Amino acid sequence: MKRGAQQALGEPLKKRKVLREDSSDEDEDVFIYFSCLPDSSQSESLSDVEDHKPSFSRASNSQNAEGNDASHDASPKFPMYNRVSQKLMAKMGFREGEGLGKYGQGRKEIVEASTQRGRRGLGLTLKGFQGDLNVDWQDEPEPSAIESVTWFPESSPEIPDADELKDWMAVGQKKLKIDDETEFCSENLLHLLLRCKTVFDDLEGEEMRRARTRSNPYETIRGAFFLNRAAMKMANMDHVFDYMFTNPKDSQGVRPQLHKLEICLLYFGDVCAGPGGFSEYVLWRRRWHAKGFGMTLKGSNDFKLEDFYAAPSELFEAYYGEGGIDGDGDITRPENITAFRNFVLDSTEGRGLHFLMADGGFSVEGQENIQEILSKQLLLCQFLTAMSVVRPGGHFVCKTFDLFTPFSVGLIYLLYLCFERVSLFKPVTSRPANSERYVVCKSLKPGTDAVREYMFTINLKLNQFRHSERDVTEVVPLDIIKGDTDFFQFMINSNESHCAVQIKALAKIHAYVRDTTLFEAKQADIRKECLKLWGIPDKARVTPSSSDPKAKFYELVKGPDMDSFNSRPTALNSGNLEKLQHVLDYRCIVGGGEQLFLLGLGRSQIYTWDGKAPLRWKKLENFKLELPRDTLLSAEIVQELKGEGKAQRRINAVHILDALVLNGTDVRDQHFNQSMLAVSATFIHSFILSLFFRVKEVYRLEEMEKIFVRLEMKVTKSSGGMPRLSYTGRDDRHFLPSGLYIIKTVNDPWTMAFSKSSKRKFFYNKQTKESTYELPPGSVAPFHACHQDRLFWAWEEGVRVHDSQTRVNPDKLSKDEVLSFIHQHCQQ
Repeated sequence: MKRGAQQALGEPLKKRKVLREDSSDEDEDVFIYFSCLPDSSQSESLSDVEDHKPSFSRASNSQNAEGNDASHDASPKFPMYNRVSQKLMAKMGFREGEGLGKYGQGRKEIVEASTQRGRRGLGLTLKGFQGDLNVDWQDEPEPSAIESVTWFPESSPEIPDADELKDWMAVGQKKLKIDDETEFCSENLLHLLLRCKTVFDDLEGEEMRRARTRSNPYETIRGAFFLNRAAMKMANMDHVFDYMFTNPKDSQGVRPQLHKLEICLLYFGDVCAGPGGFSEYVLWRRRWHAKGFGMTLKGSNDFKLEDFYAAPSELFEAYYGEGGIDGDGDITRPENITAFRNFVLDSTEGRGLHFLMADGGFSVEGQENIQEILSKQLLLCQFLTAMSVVRPGGHFVCKTFDLFTPFSVGLIYLLYLCFERVSLFKPVTSRPANSERYVVCKSLKPGTDAVREYMFTINLKLNQFRHSERDVTEVVPLDIIKGDTDFFQFMINSNESHCAVQIKALAKIHAYVRDTTLFEAKQADIRKECLKLWGIPDKARVTPSSSDPKAKFYELVKGPDMDSFNSRPTALNSGNLEKLQHVLDYRCIVGGGEQLFLLGLGRSQIYTWDGKAPLRWKKLENFKLELPRDTLLSAEIVQELKGEGKAQRRINAVHILDALVLNGTDVRDQHFNQSMLAVSATFIHSFILSLFFRVKEVYRLEEMEKIFVRLEMKVTKSSGGMPRLSYTGRDDRHFLPSGLYIIKTVNDPWTMAFSKSSKRKFFYNKQTKESTYELPPGSVAPFHACHQDRLFWAWEEGVRVHDSQTRVNPDKLSKDEVLSFIHQHCQQ
């Protein structure tokens, strides 16, 4: 039986071979057709060859006469079917114009393929998808990662003053149509664009999304490893504009080096931008060298800082306008803009932001054609916020939509007057079919307060008209815009070129909806090309894993200096006071508790170690603190006091003594002053952190007298009515000092001295006798040297550091003895 079965299986193969070699009649051809399809894989291969479409094949010349007649009848009307199909139909007796069956009673027409789209009702046809849009989209340029920028001509007019601006605003009837706005775009292009948009009104959203995804060559860039696509838009624009946002040039066109001591933090803002993709990119690029401030609507579209997997969200602070963290974040409310401005200026020492990003938008479903009109106030308020918080020389980038109305173009004109350069730019990461563009403004001019106040007045007027039929229709008179011919013509060209791109992109999506087999073949290659060009690693978005604090500590501090962590400070007394003879080499800090180490693993995961063996990290409890991942600090836990008497409050706070690692960046080899400056600027300029977090004030040893001025005797709740020595910091909080840390910040064999002839400090090498006014590379004491060689002057019982202290132990150092020694050895 098995042998018979095998023979049976083998017979068709033999017969197939014989037929191929010896026969050519119709029956043999039909047999060959079926015997060539033994499995599904070959069938699929045939389908690929045919490309899922009807073929245009001719009948075989080897057919018999009957077959020839039948095929001749079938071919003229049905040339789209291959010869085998035609032979099969002919064998069954099919003739053109007749049905199958003994009496020709079968149907005469071919059963058409289904044209059903999506889940709409059976038989429903969409009017806009029954024919072409008559737009040639196939001549679009080849997709490329390389982009160019065009700027508006540099503005020559002077910035108008308040008296002139107050006459610029025009009020008229509220308008909810866009098809007659042809001052800044040709009528034909505008109407064609609106027609292309309208075609998609009845199309299911899922169908539109699938076609859009297949048609856009840049679609698969998506958000890379960031929170969302917005992050990649910012990465895209940052590169195209020569990193003017994350790595700006100074006034001489030179990029500052991040390791330089004098470089300040990069302050940026992010408004109308939940969940925060823009900010995640900036913080990923700059790490702890940046500090962000944001305002957006509270609720479902709020910032999602917990989802900042790629960047330290602890360096970003959300503020919601009036009410601070309890505000609503509505940027159209004037009081919120004012509160945000005050908050930013207070947090940046009155200087403002280096740049502001704005990405506002809201759903306009069913009203896409008038999105520009519906979002006019949002656009104004984003511009107003930029004028309120960006410092002179700072930059601004903001999402816009269509710019056809005099109101929108007038706002662009105001920016054109206030910034050195302005561009309207659509990055490749912005889908080509939508109306989204970004206005990019470079270097805010000084003296723009009048324009800011004018924008503020416009917003007040728009709020006044919110439930009225009246509206602000112009913010700059049309004749002034047209009179600036360079601006006017550039605006028209920009609008029309943007329209043309949109129209082609919409027509392309239309074609991809009609033909679901179409797709962009270069998406993967373009994605790799763009990521490489923009300096973005091609990796997946991964949730950060939780780390063991002990393992993380060893990972961060790997090296030969591990033993220095266990060292205790040397007690300063009369016997070793001579250590301080090189007075200019030292800095001093007022202590208030036991020194320990803080390890941040991200957000509120903070652990402490007292610096004693064995190494045991404990979770920091009862503190509302957050530290960036991979941060290691030297600190104290200090009980601060606020007020006196019965109204006195106790607050536990963390006081930073030094920084070792900041968000994965090892700063142990940097100058002590630079480390303290970095941790102060990065972590302390925060409303929340400032309640529980302090960076110690650092004094030069030769300026020790400034410390004693801050000392006073105060009554505390636990002192039984007896005044106790207190040290008052920059604000009204004070604590009970335990002593003074004295830290040597100059590394041997270098020392610092004072030149009486030049009245300047200089560095002197005790071995080579070399002198220099510049900071020598080897003169900076690293952390392990500072930590091991530090001295501690304990202000214990019997040590007199305040004039009202009466108990004095002559064997212990007093303020007068130390100050006398410093004055004797200080050469200034």
